[in-house]
Amino acid sequence: MTPTPLDLLLLSGEDVTAVALSDDDVLAAVETAVRAQGEGRVVLDPRVHHVPDPALAGHFNLLRATVWPLDTTGVKVVGDFARNYERGLPSELALVTLYDPRTGVPTAIVDATEITERRTGALTALGGRELGRPGSRVLAHLGARGTAFSNVTMLDRLFDFDEIRVTSRRAESRDAFGEALTRALGKPIVVTDTIEGAVTGADVVVEATRLEHPEPLLRTAWLDACSLLIPYGTMSVLEPDVLDDFDKVVVDDWGQCGRDDGFGALRPHVRAGLLTEQTLHAELGEIVAGARPGRESADERILFWHRGLATTDVAVAHLIVSRARERGLGTTFRYRS
Repeated sequence: MTPTPLDLLLLSGEDVTAVALSDDDVLAAVETAVRAQGEGRVVLDPRVHHVPDPALAGHFNLLRATVWPLDTTGVKVVGDFARNYERGLPSELALVTLYDPRTGVPTAIVDATEITERRTGALTALGGRELGRPGSRVLAHLGARGTAFSNVTMLDRLFDFDEIRVTSRRAESRDAFGEALTRALGKPIVVTDTIEGAVTGADVVVEATRLEHPEPLLRTAWLDACSLLIPYGTMSVLEPDVLDDFDKVVVDDWGQCGRDDGFGALRPHVRAGLLTEQTLHAELGEIVAGARPGRESADERILFWHRGLATTDVAVAHLIVSRARERGLGTTFRYRS
């Protein structure tokens, strides 16, 4: 039999930007993936990590999933290097490769740096939609990493906050973050020097810090007004007693949250048996699919821990590839003759 020629589509960062997905596009793609997970129509492997050298303060994440409603398998490799700012580089740089799940044929290679940022913001926003208290007026965001911008802008689309407070470890990063948000949202942003100043009195708190080692910087007592806490920092900044103050814990995927890979905002709590599969309320996919309730009353306090879903990378990359092909973007090359 004559071999079938195989072509691959390569999409650079410029190509991905040129596709110009709207926030609604990204949120819809992410919701499709999360709903499919809740309906049991995905294959999602827990992420694995590769640490080249502990002295480098960085590691690689490897994420893998098949989303059957899209007939697509994907693998993402993303570097997470906390000191990249010293080299003028983004802290997170990523690639996604897409495949036909029925044959294993590679179909596309996509710069996934923007995908990582925007799908994370969309997952945060989806959690906010399902779990946030209606009428929440004050948002606090900790950290100015690449995913932070989409977190704030996409949450604000849902809640139109009266006040948005941001902070991060480095003054230059938090000031630049505040200025970028002011330009994008057309409203003043409060930049604080301290975590306490950011979160005290806030209805919604998102923690996206980047520490090299776990350190309990976010005090439970400061979260007195918080009705929705969304932590996803690489290393935990939470105190052990934080779960005592929240009525429900929701995760994006217990398979990876419950697996001790050394990373994650609630990793110490899982290790200590403070969060288990039995005490967990639900995965977000179960809530989106209608199998489990989300917020059931205005006075509930809910913690949503997400580590990032490979399914959402696949879904957003699949949409970008489809739009790019329609517009003739990217570079097609012969993979095998």
